[in-house]
Amino acid sequence: MLLALVAVIAAGCNKKDENTTQNTEKRKIQTVTLAQVTTEDVDQLYEYTAVVQAEATNNIAPTIAGRIEAIYVEVGDMVKKGQKLVSMDATNEANLKTQLDNMETSFKRIDELYKAGGISKSDWDAQKAQLDVLRSNYQNTIINTTLTSPLNGVVTMRNYDSGDIYAGNPILQVQQITPVKILINVSESQYKQVKLGMTADVKIEVFEDEPFTGKVTLLYPTIDTRTHTFPVEITLANANAKIRPGMYAHVTMNYGTAHHVVIPDQSIIKQQGSGDRYVYVYQDGKVSYQKVTLGRRMGDRYEVVSGVEDGAFVVITGQTKLNNGMEVKVKNPEVLSASAETTPEE
Repeated sequence: MLLALVAVIAAGCNKKDENTTQNTEKRKIQTVTLAQVTTEDVDQLYEYTAVVQAEATNNIAPTIAGRIEAIYVEVGDMVKKGQKLVSMDATNEANLKTQLDNMETSFKRIDELYKAGGISKSDWDAQKAQLDVLRSNYQNTIINTTLTSPLNGVVTMRNYDSGDIYAGNPILQVQQITPVKILINVSESQYKQVKLGMTADVKIEVFEDEPFTGKVTLLYPTIDTRTHTFPVEITLANANAKIRPGMYAHVTMNYGTAHHVVIPDQSIIKQQGSGDRYVYVYQDGKVSYQKVTLGRRMGDRYEVVSGVEDGAFVVITGQTKLNNGMEVKVKNPEVLSASAETTPEE
C-alpha cells in the first residue's frame, strides 16, 4: 500500500509539471522587429501600357472598279503628300476627254448664238448644265485613274500587283508616322489632373531604356461606365521615324505629389484568396491587424494611401505567427526609445 501511495503521488507531481510546462509554452510571447513609418512627399507616378498607333491611316483605292495599270511603290517605302502611287486603266478617262472636248466646242457655238439672241436662256442653261456634269465626271475619272498619297508617310500594305483588276480591297495603305500617337486609359480618379499639353515619359519596349517624351494632345470627354476610365491621347514627334506603329510602349504620367505614409515592403501581408493587403501595427505591447491601401512602389518601400498613421510602428519580421490583438516582445526596443526622444514635448 505504501508503494502504491508513492506511485500515485509521483504520478500527480509529473502531471503537475507537465501542465506547468504546457501553460508556460502557451504564455510564450512572440518576438517581432519593428519599424517606424513616416510621411513623405511622394510623386504620383502612374504607368500605363499601350501600343503605338499611326497619327493617320489612309487606304488608297479608286471609287470605281477597273484594271490596275501600274503600282509605283512597295511596302516600307516612304512617300510624300501628292506623290503618284498607282495608275489605273486610262481608257475611260480618254473617252470622257474626247466627249468633253466635243461638248466644249459645241457649247462655244451655242454661247455665241445665245449672245446674238439666236437661242433662249433656258436652252443655254440646259447645255451649260450638261457641260458642267461632263466636266465633273472627267475630273472624277482623273482622280480615280491617278491615285496619289494624301499625306506624308510609309506604305504599310499592298494587296495587288500591276495588271490586277481592282475588286474592293484597298490597293495600298499609307500611314503617317511623324508623329505617332499612344492611346492610354486613365482612371476616373485622375480626370481633373490630366491637362492638355502636359508631358509624359515614354519607353518603347524594343528600344529598352531609351527615353522618349510625349505630350497630351487629346482628352476624351466621356467615362467608360464599365471600367471607369477615359482615353487620353499622347503624341510623340518621332521626327526620325524611329518609332513604328504596333510597338509596345510604357507611358508614365506624373500627377504631382501627395503627402503620404511610406512603409517597408517587409511589413506588408497579402491576404490569401483576395487582393487585400494588411500590416501589423504595434501599440502598448500588442499588435493589431490593419488593412492598408497601397500606392506606388519605391524600391523596397510602398506608399500607403490609407490604413496607417504617421509615426506608427509596424512589424517587419515575425508576422507569420501573429494574431490580431496578440501580446508581443520587441526585438529592437531602441526604435521605441528613439521615437520617445524625438517627441514634440521634449
